[in-house]
Amino acid sequence: MTTDTSRQSALRAFVAASGADPLSLEVASADASFRSYWRVRRDGRSVIVMDSPPDREPVQPWLAIGAQLAGVGLHVPAVLAADVEQGFLLIEDFGSRLYLDALTEHSADALYGEALAALFVLQTQLDGRDLERYDEARLQMELEYLPEWLLVRHLGLQPGCADWDVIELAFRRILDTVQAQPYGFVHRDFHSRNLMIAPPTPGIIDFQGALYGPLTYDLVSLLRDCYIVWPAARVDTWAEAYRERLVAHGRISADAAQFRRWFDFTGLQRHIKVLGLFCRLCYRDGKPHYLDDLPLVLRYVLDVSDRYPELADFAALLRRATDGVDLRRRRDADAA
Repeated sequence: MTTDTSRQSALRAFVAASGADPLSLEVASADASFRSYWRVRRDGRSVIVMDSPPDREPVQPWLAIGAQLAGVGLHVPAVLAADVEQGFLLIEDFGSRLYLDALTEHSADALYGEALAALFVLQTQLDGRDLERYDEARLQMELEYLPEWLLVRHLGLQPGCADWDVIELAFRRILDTVQAQPYGFVHRDFHSRNLMIAPPTPGIIDFQGALYGPLTYDLVSLLRDCYIVWPAARVDTWAEAYRERLVAHGRISADAAQFRRWFDFTGLQRHIKVLGLFCRLCYRDGKPHYLDDLPLVLRYVLDVSDRYPELADFAALLRRATDGVDLRRRRDADAA
């Protein structure tokens, strides 16, 4: 949320200049970055002001990637006014109903059907090669959040040499598999908190971090969501139907076993990253509520690792580290 007085004044001035009522400003949401969002009235209807400090979160990537998504017919917020230099945007208001709030056992097939249809458009109509590559250096850096922030900072453990051997070998196997699959346009956070009930659904948000990356990344982000869990058989059915659609289109030629390995290992990379990232958001950025989602993410990592003998030692290490620990509880600063 914006707290700096001069920033607040600039925000209100932008709102007034765009024809909206600065007196109607109210907090809409904040996310895991430095951006914040405000709801305001303009011409009798609700619109959103994005406050994206230019020294922390420049708005240019949001504008450029949003234009690409809109260009292939995907539903992203329309831009109504912009002050790029100051980092303020006035954009369409999709409301406040996230997929996460609407998903139930009965609604899931229809909602995921729409989300997967949007993802298919993204992966078959956008090339992504103009984006920064999700390369090994970045993938590796993200994996390393786990030992730094989960093991050391959150759990207070110092891995020994044998532990590091296990961790590094697991990371190597994950990296090799992730990078063996086709690459394409990757939203990077395509999940139930970034998809909205905003007809024509879904409304897609938080896309500014898109990269040229592994084909199954967005699929596993959606189907093995860090905020909601589905039975494994149901996830397998959704993923296999999506694979068949990609094959029929000619986007890939992978059989079910190959695709499943890509899907599983890409999910491991993402969820290992998230285990560390959520701890970093707590301790570095003062957002402890992210710890509440650690148990589900750990469950994903352990369940998938258990399917692959080459990851057995890594799964055992994580079990030893977390056995009997309430991961949702912040470790006292004086114990660090």
